[in-house]
Amino acid sequence: MFFVLSKTLALLLVPSNALVLIGLLGLVLLPTRLKRAGTRLVIASFVLLLLVGISPLGNLLIGPLENRFPVWRESGGTPPHGIIVLGGMIDADMTAARGPVSLTDAAERVTVVADLARRYPQARILFTGGDPGLTPSGNPEADAALPLLESFGIPRARVVLENRSRNTAENAVFSKELVAPKSGERWLVVTSAMHMPRAIGAFRRAGFPVEAYPVDFRTTGTAKDFLALPRGFLAGLGQLDAAFHEWVGLAAYWLTGRSPELLPGP
Repeated sequence: MFFVLSKTLALLLVPSNALVLIGLLGLVLLPTRLKRAGTRLVIASFVLLLLVGISPLGNLLIGPLENRFPVWRESGGTPPHGIIVLGGMIDADMTAARGPVSLTDAAERVTVVADLARRYPQARILFTGGDPGLTPSGNPEADAALPLLESFGIPRARVVLENRSRNTAENAVFSKELVAPKSGERWLVVTSAMHMPRAIGAFRRAGFPVEAYPVDFRTTGTAKDFLALPRGFLAGLGQLDAAFHEWVGLAAYWLTGRSPELLPGP
């Protein structure tokens, strides 16, 4: 139930979708006796879309998420025993249809693994990601990732694929079941910096101690973000939608017990 509800609400509550729906409602009301209310809704929808599309609001909401965990630095001692890569960077359906691995704008989640695998040749590489769609397509993301990981020169024997998970909470639970981490082992979790707080919360709830390895930054983490205008109208809406998705996700995970904290930190 949580999965279906979260996917449905994610579509309805995304700011750009919500504002468009408000405008459409206004258009529906225009031919009726509620024409004045309809006109106001249309104008409000247009103005708000314009404002959020050209403002740095998305950056301001993303910044605190990306600054929550610092960039991982090697501190000596025991090298990582494993590297967990959270899915979300491969379009599995496009890959199945076209052949070559099709990457999204979160590609750094997986491309960084080439360097990590070289630096830590004894570490296992766990890729976790199934089919996140409401209607299963039969193309788990983890299966599509294998050819890419092998192209990095990573032997198949080092790779562990988890292809059942549909969201971050399941990433954590199924990953722990699959690798059964031992006490004292060090595991890195690689995901987008903006997504890292929710990921760490999910792994803590699952009882799987991990170290954050954030990548795919969207902000500089400095005062420049307060003045940086989006590269375009759609880019501004995209930043706001992504930020809103993460903040709502953090609240939902905390309220439903999938994370022990509202905003997990180091």
